[in-house]
Amino acid sequence: MNSNPESTNPLAASECFVCGPDNPNGLKLSFQLEGEYCIANFTPDKFHCGYSGITHGGIIFSALDDVMANWLFLQGDRAVTAKCNLRYKTPLPIGIPTQLKSWCLKRKGRLAIMASEIKRHDTLEVIAECDATFMISP
Repeated sequence: MNSNPESTNPLAASECFVCGPDNPNGLKLSFQLEGEYCIANFTPDKFHCGYSGITHGGIIFSALDDVMANWLFLQGDRAVTAKCNLRYKTPLPIGIPTQLKSWCLKRKGRLAIMASEIKRHDTLEVIAECDATFMISP
């Protein structure tokens, strides 16, 4: 029997790969609201590679998805991704500090249309951008 009460809660996120503090293999990103945006910093390391020296696209997508979900979470809503559109613009070398940013485009009923981007800190170049529809949990 598991004594962790969050383990039986399907909406608990302490073991989330992107932001969970209890996931020893996770990214452990920390999100905060700044005005109308949700922000996080991320520096990929050698464990986040696809091609040698390049951050895996799935890692980038996971971070973008989570920055959008956390915009909702930090405002008191729990939501899951319903669909998304993602555009990679340039490869992200490992070791390059980045900033993730998300914002809400529109909310209607239980749906939220969100947008996000990941930019390099040094050049401000957009690495990837994403828009997604989230279903807010009742």
